[in-house]
Amino acid sequence: MTPWRKLSPDLSAAMRPHLPATVHEVAQALTEAMPAFAESGNAKFARDLRTAVTVALSRFLELVGTDDPALPPSSREVFVGLGAAEAREDRGPETLLAAFRMASRVMLRKACEALAVLRPVDTAELIDLSDAINAYVDELTAASTDGFARQLREQAGEGDRRRRQLAELLLRGSAPEAVVAAAAAGIGWRALDTVVPVLLPLDQARDARFRYGADGVVIERVRDAVLLLRSGPRAARSQLTAALHARGAVVGPALGWAQVPEGVRLAELAGELVRPDTVPVFADDHLVTLALRGEPGALAVLSIRRLAPLATVRATQRERLLETLHSWLLHWGSRAEVSADLFVHPQTVSYRLKHLREVLGDDLDDPAIRFELLLVLAFRAIPATPAT
Repeated sequence: MTPWRKLSPDLSAAMRPHLPATVHEVAQALTEAMPAFAESGNAKFARDLRTAVTVALSRFLELVGTDDPALPPSSREVFVGLGAAEAREDRGPETLLAAFRMASRVMLRKACEALAVLRPVDTAELIDLSDAINAYVDELTAASTDGFARQLREQAGEGDRRRRQLAELLLRGSAPEAVVAAAAAGIGWRALDTVVPVLLPLDQARDARFRYGADGVVIERVRDAVLLLRSGPRAARSQLTAALHARGAVVGPALGWAQVPEGVRLAELAGELVRPDTVPVFADDHLVTLALRGEPGALAVLSIRRLAPLATVRATQRERLLETLHSWLLHWGSRAEVSADLFVHPQTVSYRLKHLREVLGDDLDDPAIRFELLLVLAFRAIPATPAT
């Protein structure tokens, strides 16, 4: 037997005339007592709340003296929708549960007041009424909790779909910028700057999704998984070295979003040179080797990085500086030989070298960087082969 089966039929008759006023009082009490409701300022939410209160009270009066289930499908969907709305507003279920508890207290008080006008209410009837209202509100709570959970699952599924979409667009590399920017905004990335690709074994894909959360997107391929990290502290080399320890990772170079396919390819090639073990393999450490093997992408990355400090120099001046730098590297820093090579006065060479020092700084004293500069400038000096 349902708890409301014990209730006297005259309860419905007593409460129906006061139904509109009771709906208003319950809705008002909830709005004032629940800060999250009061601060919403949403007209649609206010209407939905009033609708839910109306449905709840009307249905309860229909149940009095019956063994009917608490909510038919149409009524239940009202409360499923209310729970879903709470999830969409990023509020936890505790707000709605507190609202139901308050509503049950107001319902009990209004029912007792309505019956007291007709006749006295004894203790046994008061207990039955309280049990029936509590059981009924439990059903409302279950429906709204179901809606809340459904919405979270839907949002999670939609979030996964959007993240896959962005990963696919980045791996493709040729999508219009507006399309990629919209996809990035859809997962909370306000801007697309540089992206760091990380190749991982397939069994690390799930951990990478959890570990990097909003900072990265993961896409699984046939033989591996690709984690694409947006620029930021977590994409720094020191952070990646610690986080990817013993995970078989190969880290590609940080490039603009449109160059992600090239970054992934360089990571793949670096992984062929050095098999990842406990320490992640960084493609940046192998760009020279790849460039010497004829990989144009590696040479392009080296060129961008090593010549970036000269990007702000005027074009004609930059060409003279690069020509001087190339000769200086070839002639082991001999100003006399550079002067003879370029047919310029030694003081001109000194002036240009002073300018290069100001721009490149300590890079000119690092043997490894000098070799990279020589490699980049040597390829720059090779005339383009005419098309046939």
